[in-house]
Amino acid sequence: MKPLDEQLKLIKRGAEEVISEAELKAKLSQGRPLIVKAGFDPSAPDIHLGHTVLIRKMRHFQDLGHEVHFLIGDFTGRIGDPSGRSKTRKQLSGEEVKENAKTYKKQIFKILDKDKTKIDFNSDWCDGLGTEGIFDLAARYTVARMLERDDFLKRYKGQEPISILEFLYPLIQGYDSVVMKADVELGGTDQKFNLLVGRDLQRSYYDQSGPQGKGNPMPQEPQVVITMPLLVGLDGVDKMSKSLNNYVGINEDPGDMFGKIMSVSDDLMWKYYELLTNMDHEAIKKAVTEGREHPREAKASLAEDIVSQYHGDKAAKDARASFDAVFAKGELPEDMEEFVINGPGVGIVDLIKFVGFAASGSEARRLVQQGAVSIDGERVNDPSYMIEIGSESHVLKAGKRKFCRFKSD
Repeated sequence: MKPLDEQLKLIKRGAEEVISEAELKAKLSQGRPLIVKAGFDPSAPDIHLGHTVLIRKMRHFQDLGHEVHFLIGDFTGRIGDPSGRSKTRKQLSGEEVKENAKTYKKQIFKILDKDKTKIDFNSDWCDGLGTEGIFDLAARYTVARMLERDDFLKRYKGQEPISILEFLYPLIQGYDSVVMKADVELGGTDQKFNLLVGRDLQRSYYDQSGPQGKGNPMPQEPQVVITMPLLVGLDGVDKMSKSLNNYVGINEDPGDMFGKIMSVSDDLMWKYYELLTNMDHEAIKKAVTEGREHPREAKASLAEDIVSQYHGDKAAKDARASFDAVFAKGELPEDMEEFVINGPGVGIVDLIKFVGFAASGSEARRLVQQGAVSIDGERVNDPSYMIEIGSESHVLKAGKRKFCRFKSD
């Protein structure tokens, strides 16, 4: 294993909080592979760059020789994590959980080393808890402690319903740590309460009265908690989220991925460098600050590195070349999709919907009114604009990155 200071530097890169660093140093000094746990509820399995912040930290531990467990919460997923929620989550069915779990497993090995990753399902031990086990688990925490949690407290004061089932979620997540004997648990900053419950339960279960600790008076050593920041999305305001359409999916087309990353602000790109790459972001930032490198080139290097991680070096270089041709040199992309339109004319709003550049008429009208739409390089500002078309192709552009050709049949 690498020296302690090198391990700490990589582990702490981008981390929001380590509880506690002294405990982490002590565990690392034991010279054995640590059991590192991160849990994922299979409720929204399409992975975007926001999810990869945590998964990349797992990879850091793998690279340092530690034992990484990707825990799919197929049991807890049927409850639904209340973290950051103002209302009770809809429960998932067992079949929904299983299908979503399969999707996760197909994606995570773009980041994690498949041969060094242990995939666990917490139903393996939670299904066997039974009534007695649930009673015993529930008795180890109080309602007062639960209401210390910010989102529960807000809902309680706002007279929003909180189900008893939701109180079980952090308890079962903590019980996972007990069963797995986790040395380290990773999570987002919104998971801090749940992660700390794991520390409490590890101390609690391994005493003389605990069902797993009969005859063993030594408590289990509590896990170190490492929280990672929630990645801000492309809008620069809210956390990355598919529902807010400010995300970059890891399975997206390389060109779309590259273009989206190029749209982030110059300030935000440094956080992307830190959380989404292994590049020396401090040295690159210094070069930009001192005028030795243009911010646009730094951002292009960031985009190329991220695309390369998920699609390979060649796809990343091609995406950069295509982006430069279209946006720096004013050329059109070579691989535009072509659509055939019935009839000699079509309204601009209908055309935008037909080619899939907007999901609804209102969204298409908004693009036009914002000046984001052009035909053959001429901007269209009127949502009622009618286009006369024939057998000759025309180019539609919507936003900064969407291009297509269209003609009449």
